[in-house]
Amino acid sequence: MDILLTNGTILPMNASHGEPLWVRGSIGITGRRIDFVSDSPCEADRFLREHPSARTIDCRGKLLMPGLINTHCHAAMTLQRSNADDIALMEWLNDHIWPFEAQQTPEEVCLGMKLGIVEMLLGGTTSFVDMYYYQNHCVDLVEQMGIRAMLGCNYFDHNIDSVIPEVEQAVSLAEGSTRVQIAVAAHAPYTCSRENLLKGKELSRRLGLRFMIHIAETKDEERIIAERWGMSPVRYLDSLGILDDHTIGAHCIHVDEEDIRILAGRGVAVSHNPQSNMKISSGIAPVERMLRGGVLVTLATDGTCSNNDLDMMEEMRTAAFLQKVSTGSPVALPAYEVLKMATVNGARALGYAEGELGVLQAGALADVIVIDMQKPHWQPLHNVVSNLVYCGKAADVETVIVDGELLVENRQVRGVDLVELFGEAAAAVARIGEACRKSRE
Repeated sequence: MDILLTNGTILPMNASHGEPLWVRGSIGITGRRIDFVSDSPCEADRFLREHPSARTIDCRGKLLMPGLINTHCHAAMTLQRSNADDIALMEWLNDHIWPFEAQQTPEEVCLGMKLGIVEMLLGGTTSFVDMYYYQNHCVDLVEQMGIRAMLGCNYFDHNIDSVIPEVEQAVSLAEGSTRVQIAVAAHAPYTCSRENLLKGKELSRRLGLRFMIHIAETKDEERIIAERWGMSPVRYLDSLGILDDHTIGAHCIHVDEEDIRILAGRGVAVSHNPQSNMKISSGIAPVERMLRGGVLVTLATDGTCSNNDLDMMEEMRTAAFLQKVSTGSPVALPAYEVLKMATVNGARALGYAEGELGVLQAGALADVIVIDMQKPHWQPLHNVVSNLVYCGKAADVETVIVDGELLVENRQVRGVDLVELFGEAAAAVARIGEACRKSRE
């Protein structure tokens, strides 16, 4: 389907210094790519002449922008949303999270991911980076849902031998896909041995995949690595040759200036998860310092157990406010910089070339969201960027296009019966809960 979006306020995320950040105009989409972005009515007329069967959507009063990119989550953990809140970290993991996960079937993981994808699409997220189990079972689901994803096959010391074949199968299943990438995902430097970190990294290099890992997330991790290896988590991973421009490091909270220098020098993409970090009391990542130091910093939600939602709109606002209060500077992490973390920077972390994803321009992949600005919390429109980051809500997202396909229209997700989906999720949770109860007896 060719698509023409007309009369909208366009936030292309590619403005050069001194250029306006947004303009009024139209966007034409042919196939998977953007044909044009222009404030000229002549371009829209030309597009309709060349594509007379194009679907035209009037975007008067709407904001058109690139889809949001969530660079770290555990989408299937929607099935555990609000199951265990306000609990100390190790009790949370040992008594609730891990026992629940031990009872899940691959089909239930796919169901949880489907619920997560629906939530993300409705909030304007068009690409996500996942870290979880049974990702080889989720490739077909992601293809069917139409979203763009990087599926990270998660391993610890105890399951690496079973995960390696899953990585290879997932790569085979995703071969030829325009939207699905596979990655190798070590859990953390304190839950994976030196040998297994190297084994996973070598696998990712051999298959040409991204490698992702939690880094410096908690003070306990910092202490454990210092006791075992006499250095910080970042320095330890760097000493193994793990860190490079194909690595995505989640959290990176407890880092010093030398760690930041290493992350920047190696080209590591850091995934910042502000709300999750706050909820489990991990700390505040020094995002402002990392950006100044040249680190590629992106934005993410983490999972719905340590955050409770997959709302990137909330995450942008929180990220900005948290840096302002932690640095004592109201100019820290301005709104447009946060938007870059959630779009342009995220695209780079996924390996896309400049101008290919995370921007609205001719030739870019057609991942576009349409946001309704005709709401009280958006008015008046002194500054579109500020209103988006500081006032925008996930529920403002009206239309979502991924890879040129209309996935959400009038807040309806294509091909999804929400009532049926909610019922299936409730049934799965009941079954898993009963299995957990029996295992404790």
